Amino acid sequence: MRRRITVITAVHGPSAHFLPDAYKSIREQDLPEGWEWHWVIQQDGQSDDVAPHVPLDDERVTFRQGRPGGPGVTRTIALAHADGEYVKILDADDQLPLGALARDLAALEADPALGWATSRVLDLLPDGSHVGFPGDPEPGAIERGAVLDHWKANGFRAQVHPATLFVRRDLLLALGGWMALPASEDTGLLLALNATSRGWFSSEVGLLYRKWPGQATSQATHTDAAERDARMAVIESRARALASFNWLYTATG
Repeated sequence: MRRRITVITAVHGPSAHFLPDAYKSIREQDLPEGWEWHWVIQQDGQSDDVAPHVPLDDERVTFRQGRPGGPGVTRTIALAHADGEYVKILDADDQLPLGALARDLAALEADPALGWATSRVLDLLPDGSHVGFPGDPEPGAIERGAVLDHWKANGFRAQVHPATLFVRRDLLLALGGWMALPASEDTGLLLALNATSRGWFSSEVGLLYRKWPGQATSQATHTDAAERDARMAVIESRARALASFNWLYTATG
């Protein structure tokens, strides 16, 4: 019986035209013998402008629509179709470099004490060039609480990127999926994961993070000071509450 990684992608109309590039990057992933991927594309809304960009002729692809709720709600509802042991996050406008899935899988399969994995990111600029940035941690295990400490001490910037998350499905479900926030919902998940489990960082590039004018993080509402302060406060409070329970995740089976 083949084992499965579910790749979850939330998409809305403006980013739908990037889906073919994301699909190509998934198809080019090599997995170990006995493993396969399942791509779950969940539309944030029910318009007709996404489906034309979805490879509906591939049985490994599931496409669903739902009422608008933002990326966190969209990804969480997509978990209804996540039937694999692991979940990989891939935003509609981003791409996976060669080997990304296999590296994440190898790290977690080798150590049941690890709940999640992240990797190095390169920005993908409109001209097709790639740009890196300093500040990555040393490759290897990330201890509980380390992400929160760094995030708090560095202006709410984590040392690992939440868009690169590869996570055990049961742990993701136990934490309730993504936070119900208008933005930073993936950071909230990352800190919750780090409060309850050890993680992993790979210094190999695991994501090409597209920069383009339509992305959510480039909008003025993303940096509204009052909302940002509220988001950061609830993200921190959740992570510290989870840590106080002293629940340490270890994979079973």
